[in-house]
Amino acid sequence: MNPQWRLVLITDRVYDLVRDDVFLRISGVGGLNRLFLKLEGLNAGGSIKLKTARSIVDGAELSGVDLDRVRIIESTSGNLGVALSVICAAKGYRLTCVVDPNSNTSAVAVMRALGSEVVVISERDENGGFLGSRISYIRERLEREPDLFWVNQYANPNNALAHESTTAPAVLEEFGRVDHLFVGVGTGGTLMGVCDYFRAHSPKTRIVAVDTVGSVNFGSEPQRRLIPGLGTSRRPELLSPDAPDAVVLVPEDETVRECRWLARTSGLLAGGSTGTVLAAIRSQASGIDPGDTVVAISPDLGERYLDTVYNDDWVVENGLDRALGAARPLEEGQRDVLV
Repeated sequence: MNPQWRLVLITDRVYDLVRDDVFLRISGVGGLNRLFLKLEGLNAGGSIKLKTARSIVDGAELSGVDLDRVRIIESTSGNLGVALSVICAAKGYRLTCVVDPNSNTSAVAVMRALGSEVVVISERDENGGFLGSRISYIRERLEREPDLFWVNQYANPNNALAHESTTAPAVLEEFGRVDHLFVGVGTGGTLMGVCDYFRAHSPKTRIVAVDTVGSVNFGSEPQRRLIPGLGTSRRPELLSPDAPDAVVLVPEDETVRECRWLARTSGLLAGGSTGTVLAAIRSQASGIDPGDTVVAISPDLGERYLDTVYNDDWVVENGLDRALGAARPLEEGQRDVLV
């Protein structure tokens, strides 16, 4: 790795402002010496989902859909809605984002600021989540409104293709050899794209899927989940549960603990998905050779989680205060002082 680089990037299209070569070495996780986070939040959409959204929209255009004559609709917990909003604003397309009460409030505000219609679905589905209810709402509107076009990130092959063609090659090109690759799972697009690429180009790489306790992606019993990003209450059509070499489920208090640990030891304010993936690595570290190259996908940064993961009151109110044992609330002397 060569840290001496100079970026000069001029483009007419905001959605092309994507960096695929930014990695941060992390120490202090189970004695691992070569642990790297691939930082995906340094783009105009603020997350890895900008690549997903770009691939999905490009695919629709190439298939012959006239996106100028329809309204795009999509279910989202936050980041994809922002990414689609960025692209649709730049291209002049109309967009409706279907979210729920767990969706990131700042992400929803960004969607609206970029001109998207936002619909909040508050009815839970049969597994206690909101994804099934969001999708049911979309299906009902599709029956009534012929000018709607659902991009359907959960079943769209262009979701996985985005990461097979960009995310995965960038990791392998940077390190040459990757012993362990940890990937968080929401829709499954990143995981499936990475698996497809590495199985063909680096089959010895051990791919570990990271999910949240309470998610049904890998056959676990559904439970209440609060932090958006990873996990679902309905397994996406894209996801093949047998694709990764291993699956690690992480409870949300560990997500909070790792996010706060990372912020206070490295200075990186990362999103909830990153904390979940770090918790998975820490739980597996004793079985990894300290000299192995371990790469983890960090999907987004943490500003959108200031009211939740990084808010002591929210953590306590939602029963995740066990996380504060390792990352204690601010002492009185650390709090803001008004003069």
